[in-house]
Amino acid sequence: MYHPACWIIFTATTALLFIPGRHGDATLPQRAMDNVTVQQGESATLRCTVDDRVTRVAWLNRSTILYAGNDKWSIDNRVVILSNTKTQYSIKIHNVDVYDEGPYTCSVQTDNHPKTSRVHLIVQVPPQIVNISSDITVNEGSSVTLMCLAFGRPEPTVTWRHLSGKGQGFVSEDEYLEITGITREQSGEYECSAVNDVAVPDVRKVKVTVNYPPYISNAKNTGASVGQKGILQCEASAVPVAEFQWFKEDTRLANGLEGVRIESKGRLSTLTFFNVSEKDYGNYTCVATNKLGNTNASIILYGPGAVHDSGNAASRAAAGLCLWATLLARLLLDF
Repeated sequence: MYHPACWIIFTATTALLFIPGRHGDATLPQRAMDNVTVQQGESATLRCTVDDRVTRVAWLNRSTILYAGNDKWSIDNRVVILSNTKTQYSIKIHNVDVYDEGPYTCSVQTDNHPKTSRVHLIVQVPPQIVNISSDITVNEGSSVTLMCLAFGRPEPTVTWRHLSGKGQGFVSEDEYLEITGITREQSGEYECSAVNDVAVPDVRKVKVTVNYPPYISNAKNTGASVGQKGILQCEASAVPVAEFQWFKEDTRLANGLEGVRIESKGRLSTLTFFNVSEKDYGNYTCVATNKLGNTNASIILYGPGAVHDSGNAASRAAAGLCLWATLLARLLLDF
């Protein structure tokens, strides 16, 4: 058995002997370093080919001795000797981590001439999103910045996509996604994907809600006979969802009075007359309101044979102006 102290001297002087020109033909011909690639958490096997002329062997990580022959110098219990035969001298590192990456050297003493075999351990890490923006609510026209920070080895590529109702649209290949003057069509889920081909992509989503004032998308004049049921419908898009009010001329209608029922659910509000009478015919105004604004539409309930013009913009505008004048007067009186 060789003395450990001798190996300290051997390994200390070996570094000098390995430099070309320091010891004539005592060094091996220079060649590219071999790579050993593993994923984080896996085991890495480092192999060194030897022959029967070898008298002493050792594995080093940079300047630190891991094993000298069968003697373990490393205090890391993850490092174990795998084989020490006449043809191979190998060690294994269990549960590899990123700090294990780097050069490893197999030092061999043959006929009093030191030689080396070097490998470079590469530790790959699957992509992982470590920080991403929270769900956000903004008003239409605002600027929005979404952040998605990811880690991995090699460094992952980060991609943002807008998951709209029209399918997955490509948006940006960057950690930060900036949207200037956001529109209601740009609301919805945004998907961040981190990819580095080591493992499956890491995918996270951010929900962007865009507030906008109401606009009435459907309000049609309706005919009904006396004694029959009549229903007026008013549909408004808005975020947050609009609240509805119904007026006849300058009078606000209350639910349940005079045989009238008002139902509002989501985007749709209905005004139902269970038993239409002559006095029910006329012009009604639907008002949709949320915190960003309001809008209104004029709807006519008419009887059989009545002449009406659903496209008469002038009469609709006049009805709207009359209503707002009434509302303003009420506000001034209350004040």
